[in-house]
Amino acid sequence: MTTLKRIGDLAAALGLLDEEVIPYGRVKGKIELAALDRLRDRPLGRYILVTAINPTPLGEGKTVTSIGLAMGLNRLGHRTVVTLRQPSLGPVFGIKGGASGGGRSQVVPQEDINLHLTGDAHAVASAHNLLAAFIDNHISHGNALRIDPDRITWPRVMGLNDRDLRQVTLQSGRRTQFVITEASEVMAILALASDLGDLRRRLGRILVGMTQDNRPVLAEELRCAGAMAALLRDAMRPNLLQTSEGTPAILHAGPFGNIAHGNCSIVADALALRLADYVVTEAGFGSDLGAEKFFNIKCRASGLRPSAAVIVASLRALKLHGGGGPAKPGAPLPSTLTGPNREALVRGLVNLEQHIANVRAFGVPAVVAVNAFGDDPKDELDYVREKAVECGAVASAISTPWADGGAGAEALASAVLQACEQPAAYSPLYEDTASIAQKIDTIARRIYGAQGVSFEPAAAGQIEQAEQLGYGRFPICMAKTQYSLSHDPLLLGRPTGFTLPVRELRILAGAGFLTAVCGGMQLMPGLPRRPAGEQVDLDPDTGRIVGLT
Repeated sequence: MTTLKRIGDLAAALGLLDEEVIPYGRVKGKIELAALDRLRDRPLGRYILVTAINPTPLGEGKTVTSIGLAMGLNRLGHRTVVTLRQPSLGPVFGIKGGASGGGRSQVVPQEDINLHLTGDAHAVASAHNLLAAFIDNHISHGNALRIDPDRITWPRVMGLNDRDLRQVTLQSGRRTQFVITEASEVMAILALASDLGDLRRRLGRILVGMTQDNRPVLAEELRCAGAMAALLRDAMRPNLLQTSEGTPAILHAGPFGNIAHGNCSIVADALALRLADYVVTEAGFGSDLGAEKFFNIKCRASGLRPSAAVIVASLRALKLHGGGGPAKPGAPLPSTLTGPNREALVRGLVNLEQHIANVRAFGVPAVVAVNAFGDDPKDELDYVREKAVECGAVASAISTPWADGGAGAEALASAVLQACEQPAAYSPLYEDTASIAQKIDTIARRIYGAQGVSFEPAAAGQIEQAEQLGYGRFPICMAKTQYSLSHDPLLLGRPTGFTLPVRELRILAGAGFLTAVCGGMQLMPGLPRRPAGEQVDLDPDTGRIVGLT
């Protein structure tokens, strides 16, 4: 690892003024939103999305690839910034551990990033829970708005996995629930707001429930949105850090890809695109989740248009989809997935084929990054690289950034440069004017391969209510498993003939989208039998945090 640049030197090299960066220690800082105003007329760089196939529980190296690709582009002489979400404490102490990359391809300092960084997630949780407290306090003091306690839809949040908080009873007797902070509407608003004014307006538009005479209740009516905005003022500023090779990295917001929209903030990307020739951004999980939401939700809100998309695939995930063996969360992968297994690999390629088709459905050129682990057979890596092009990718490359840093991603960087010269004709998958049910059905059929959608009675009623309240033009945020193209984590490969069950529709009026919850998906995850947090400790002699991976 190279010696880290001081935050002032990193910012100056990127083209930021001294007064536009607020230092948080020596090697990290926050970027003032005034910088975006100053740079607004600059031409935009090329916008590259990194997504993936459906992963194993251990992940496929998407963050490692995103960081490595940015470093590889820099090594080839192209001014590049990587934009990422902030890790959540839930996975850090749960199954996956840290999420700042790894090996020779990471954003640093790792301990700061994976724990509190600059406190943005805590600000989101405080703002969200303040509104929850205001709602119950209003009812306690006479309920002048005549809020119906049984129709309050605003939950509480916490930034850790805790399955016992999925349903709780308050002292008042009202039943409510907790969702993880990264799945909260306030986190979505932070990621999608274009500036402080937009943030404030979106907070005021939050729908918290209905009155006894069937009228919607907004956060503005509870006179809470202003205080929420005050809590989020600093969190609205993107965080500037660097990779292990000194490439600038902007981390901001942290919505999950399976139960939220799964992308970093619009402000982070808008800044980066005016400061760099190429911007690499990552969407959560596969093209069926974070990428679909990037194209249908984030690009709709930002007006920004991608030049290319990278799909990360690994031999072990492809073998999993080819029936090569089980993969249990929190447990090591079996040798049938990590060792030679050409038969399972060949069968599993159908999963990659669908993800390539998904990216192409939005009019964006696709590049496949075959993320190689140390024991992967070379002939199998070459086989996947060749088959990816046959399946519709414009290029494919074997990538080794974990072991080799930016040098291990130079071949991938060259492939991405080639893809960026291809014509891109991005367009969303559905029109704003389509009905809510039609939008969900389009995603289910074209992205997942479903034969149709079934709506539980509660979801059907919620869809009708959303349209009656004027929210029918909103895009859809699907909440479903990340392990399958379908709603069922056991349906591997490229399943067909299934019906997607939608049990609930949530209105996120401030964020500007509707969340469709599929099957048994939960918005508050639980911890595994052996949480990753068991390995985390503090060395009392040095003060160093150990065990974060």
